[in-house]
Amino acid sequence: MFSCRLSAYIPQNRGMSQEIIATIPHRPPFLFIDEIKEVRADGAVCTRTFRADESFYSGHYPGNPITPGVLLCESVFQTAAIYLTKKLQAEGVTAADKTPVLCRIEEAKFKGMVKPGDTVTIEVKHVETLQQFHFLTGSVRLDGKVVLTIRFALALVAQTV
Repeated sequence: MFSCRLSAYIPQNRGMSQEIIATIPHRPPFLFIDEIKEVRADGAVCTRTFRADESFYSGHYPGNPITPGVLLCESVFQTAAIYLTKKLQAEGVTAADKTPVLCRIEEAKFKGMVKPGDTVTIEVKHVETLQQFHFLTGSVRLDGKVVLTIRFALALVAQTV
């Protein structure tokens, strides 16, 4: 059996919320949310600061590092997972045995670059739910300007052993 202390893998200077760790199954180094700012009935807002020492920058345009667009998308998907989990909890349903799984990506539009040291605001809005599929829109903003918009769907899938 493998065991470890999660705190050993969470940089102490990240300001990472224990609430995030308690809400979604994502863990460093693949956790792209630092703080939950707001959860509403129709969506959620989170933030993320991309540190210059993050390993992906060493290979993503050395000398002119740019945050990979796929990681910006992932921050949106993780914000959606937070929203859906909190929504279920508010309805009195536990999400402890559910895994958020991406089902669809549509119309990802990149409109700007995110550089090391930038703090982005990530917002998701619920569009509709059909059975177990949750359709949402998302955006990432830097200094109030949109750098990514995306439409996507997540399902909360029961864990299997």
